[in-house]
Amino acid sequence: MSNKTDSNVYTILFAIGMVVVVGTLLAFTAASLKPNIAENVRLEKQQNILYAMGVNENDESSAVFVDKAQAPELFKQYITKQLVIQGDDISEDDEAYLIDIKKQKAIGKDDPSKRKLPLFVGEKDGKTYYVAPIYGKGLWDAIWGYVSMDENMVVQGAYFDHKGETPGLGANIKERFFMDDFIGEHLLGDNGTFKGIDVAKGNADPKNENKTDNEVDAIAGATITGNGVTAMIKSDLKLYKPYFDNLKNN
Repeated sequence: MSNKTDSNVYTILFAIGMVVVVGTLLAFTAASLKPNIAENVRLEKQQNILYAMGVNENDESSAVFVDKAQAPELFKQYITKQLVIQGDDISEDDEAYLIDIKKQKAIGKDDPSKRKLPLFVGEKDGKTYYVAPIYGKGLWDAIWGYVSMDENMVVQGAYFDHKGETPGLGANIKERFFMDDFIGEHLLGDNGTFKGIDVAKGNADPKNENKTDNEVDAIAGATITGNGVTAMIKSDLKLYKPYFDNLKNN
């Protein structure tokens, strides 16, 4: 008599049973971890925004966030207002920093006025900062960041990150030597039109002393990632220009 466990029916039923058990365990684990994941995302966004406006623990060369445990308190201390710009409408929202930038970019693909644009107004050392999130595409996957500006759209700080850029090459967009180059760079041209900032290969200003040339030096071997940074700065920050124009006129 053959063993029942050798039959095809048993094998199929056993496989189905294992799929159900493993699937149930994975679903339970995912549901259990969801609040922790959401909390980590919330804290990381607060850290990113604070970093861009200069609230961080940087040493001489490394980019260091404020501690996660301190992030909510510091965020409340330094961020005085969270705005949502949608077309001609501007409203305040205490959770604007949780807006999904990737989703909003897709919504505004054909009509930018439908896109929700978060803007974080901060105060530090008597100075006002305007921090905007940006989102784009690198060589392998998504790249994103936060750019802090003054009322003239001059960059006061920046933070960039990536999902899967090449270590030692495109991944270096989150290193201080690259991010710090943006500080002081003008987003507008001499005539007041929006020009953005080019991550330029063969930039004639490698020490980045000219802050009105709308360029920073590219990372060697990371042309496509650099082009992605250029593109997301130009496409996303340009949408904030009407807000700053109105700010000057009031």
